[in-house]
Amino acid sequence: MTRLISREELEERIAASTVVVVDALGGAYYEQQHLPGAVALTEDQVAARAGELLPDRDATIAVYCSNPACGNSQAVATRLEKLGYTDVRKYREGIQDWVEAGLPVESCALA
Repeated sequence: MTRLISREELEERIAASTVVVVDALGGAYYEQQHLPGAVALTEDQVAARAGELLPDRDATIAVYCSNPACGNSQAVATRLEKLGYTDVRKYREGIQDWVEAGLPVESCALA
């Protein structure tokens, strides 16, 4: 079972650069807004891209999607755990909670 990470702990770890944040929504959702420093990795990309995006299998990885009703974060977390990642956590409340708390997000600039 994937361990959970709270918004407070995630915010602290992002500030301290002690977590790798994974956006499990990807695509246009990621481009529109994502947590600071997050990398986009959807369930169907895990096998092909995890090694490149997440080279340290012992790093703390926090996976999120939109909100508790969204299953994307758990799907990505489960796949990462099956690949041998040892400290995968799920930010269950997702970006909706992050934004509602007034915390900063990033977006991809359109060229």
